[in-house]
This record gives sequence, C-alpha cells and structure tokens, in this order.
Amino acid sequence: MYADIQSQDAERLVTEHAPLVKRLAYHLVGRLPASVMVDDLIQAGMIGLLDAARQYDAKQGASFETYATIRVRGAMIDELRRNDWAPKSVHRKQRDVSEAVKLVEGRTGRDAKDSEIAEEMGITLDEYYQILQDTNSSRLFSLDVTDANEEAIINTIPDGGSLPLQGVTDDRFRDDLAEAISRLPERERMVLSMYYDNELNLREIGEVLEVSESRISQILSQAHSRLRSRLSDWIQ
Repeated sequence: MYADIQSQDAERLVTEHAPLVKRLAYHLVGRLPASVMVDDLIQAGMIGLLDAARQYDAKQGASFETYATIRVRGAMIDELRRNDWAPKSVHRKQRDVSEAVKLVEGRTGRDAKDSEIAEEMGITLDEYYQILQDTNSSRLFSLDVTDANEEAIINTIPDGGSLPLQGVTDDRFRDDLAEAISRLPERERMVLSMYYDNELNLREIGEVLEVSESRISQILSQAHSRLRSRLSDWIQ
C-alpha cells in the first residue's frame, strides 16, 4: 500500500512539473549550436524528472521544484556530454590556446592580447579567431552559482579532465575561480556576466555591445581559455 502511494505521488509530481522540463530545455538549447536538438534535451530531462520524483524527500527542506530543477538540468548536461559533437582536433586546439595564453601572460605579466596569442601559436589572427569560434561552439561551459544541495558543474576541460579532491576543495576552487574571473579583461568579464548571470544568448549580448554574434562567441571562448590557463593547477 505504501509503495502504491509513493508511486502515485511520483506520477503526480512528474505530471505537474513536465512543463518545467520543456522550459529548461528551450532555455538551454538557445545557448547551444543548432546541431543540438531540443527534443533530445526534453527526453533526457524527463528521465531526470522521473528520477527526482522517485527520490525526493521533503524532509530535506528543499522544495520539489528546486530539487527537480537541479536533477533535470544535470540530466540534460550529462546527455550533452555523452554526445559530444566536437572532433578531437577542436579540443586539442582549445588546449593549445590555453597553453599559449599561459605562456604569454607568464612572460609579460599582463593579459595576453589576441595578436600575441596567435603569434605564440604560430598562426594568423584570422586563424586564431576561427579556433575561438569552433571551440566555443563545441563546449558547454557552466559556472553556476550553487548552494549546498547542488554540485558545481565546471566543464572547462572538454577532453575528460577532472578537478582533484572534488567535494573537499570546492570552496577553495570557487574562491580561485572568482579571483580568476575578477582578473579577466573588462570586456570578457562583461560577456561572461551577461551570458551566465543574466542568461542572455550570444545574439542578445551582441545587440547590447553592438558587435556581431560571432565576435561575442570569440570573446566568450577566449575568456574560457584564459580561465582554463589560470586555473591550470586544478586540472589533472
């Protein structure tokens, strides 16, 4: 009897919160390349919602919507990671950019300029911008502000790297991440803030800053690479 009641409660929660899955999916897909299908995100999100409904415990204090949002978004992100659409060459070039940034900034003691990074890599500025465009289109990079019930989703390492001592050193990592962001060039900080804090898409940010969507994509990718180089001590 108790199991039947639990099953009925789970079904009710799934039915009531199905629109949440669709809302989260459309919000997320708006920030991803056109090759990502919203139906795939919805399907993964519904599995996450069902799992949340089965495991939810109101005694833990969080509302079901808060708990379900975390699980649904996590399921969608897991689906994206499992179906990484970027070739390995793109990931390799992204690592090359981060390494070039680290070398230039280590040598000059200041933010690396676009031209300096391209020169360090032995490529033209146009080739460098194309790499930024390609790497930004291949990455889901989330800097979510989390609470005690949500693990930080940090995916700065698309090729399978990891953060050591996860769960023990999260606070120190967040402090280092916040410091690294604060030291970014102003334009990169602004784009990151509008993308992650204000949740604007690339087109909307371009309209605010009066530049093209592709240029915003480049700036965002460069910010990611700069952060990756400055947080290299955390990367195994």
